[in-house]
Amino acid sequence: MKFWKNILLICSGVVVGSLVAKLCEGIKYLSWLSFGLTFGTSNPVSLELGVLNLTVGANINITISTIIFVILFYVFGRKIIK
Repeated sequence: MKFWKNILLICSGVVVGSLVAKLCEGIKYLSWLSFGLTFGTSNPVSLELGVLNLTVGANINITISTIIFVILFYVFGRKIIK
């Protein structure tokens, strides 16, 4: 149960942090929250098997606000949810 609680807190922090980063992109004094790095596979791998086409690829976008919100959600969530 503890594992799933931690996963839920981290995923919630990622979602809210990403939303805040998108909202702060155009605001002059808050645009630093949307600064980050994107890394992952540049070209997805495709496997064609006739009736099945499978494409696998992943990109991760980490911003400052994502890091802040993951830490906030994790620290405060562990104290609130027991």
